Amino acid sequence: MQDELKIALIQSDLVWENPKQNRENFTQKIENILGSVHVIILPEMFTTGFTMNATSVAETMQGETVTWMKDLASKKNVAITGSIIISETNNFYNRLLFVKPNGKIEYYDKCHTFTLVGEHKTFSAGKEKVIIDYKGWKICPLICYDLRFPVWARNTEDYDVLIYIANWPQPRISAWDALLKARAIENMCYCVGVNRVGIDGVDSTYSGHSVVYDVLGNSITSFDPNVEQTQIVVLKKSHIERYRSKLKFLNDRDTFELKS
Repeated sequence: MQDELKIALIQSDLVWENPKQNRENFTQKIENILGSVHVIILPEMFTTGFTMNATSVAETMQGETVTWMKDLASKKNVAITGSIIISETNNFYNRLLFVKPNGKIEYYDKCHTFTLVGEHKTFSAGKEKVIIDYKGWKICPLICYDLRFPVWARNTEDYDVLIYIANWPQPRISAWDALLKARAIENMCYCVGVNRVGIDGVDSTYSGHSVVYDVLGNSITSFDPNVEQTQIVVLKKSHIERYRSKLKFLNDRDTFELKS
């Protein structure tokens, strides 16, 4: 177990439905990260933008983007995470991939599909909450609309870090800001949000607001809105342990059972 986990958050514009160009853009951004980090976090659907045109841009788990992530993770000795559109067993998934330097992949399929734009009509919803163990840290990865459902994120596993990757539009960005902070406070964990910027192929506008909140709900990042930016943040296990020991709020959490 190590006390520090150094993460890089990449707040980026995305090229609409162009995996090749997006991979090239992120290769450059990752190569420009100075020094070593443990985890690099990319936005939701980072190869395509938030498109419902899955048939034309979906990949497989043996496809070019997964291969690219594995090669880059190995080369940089870093874990890389972000979601892409995966085609599997005649279904499409908005799948977050967590690719480790040794080539091992863990993944989470978005549970709450965004019915407002018909995501549920194209994508199959995931059924399992996933906790990833990396370098002695327990990480819970979730995707965009999942943020609005606190029961799904509830920290019953004593995880250390909650990660949300997103294409969260500017008109509702105040909800993004408020809910990320709430998730950190109620779960007594670091809460990381990585959102895109720019305008997508259906004219939705994104302002970023990527952020990391600590256990007390304090922001420990300083992202500028509406611009591409990468920031490196050091998370400390001692910070979590100190406040969970002092403020034993998780001891009083409700018990419940999720039913589909």
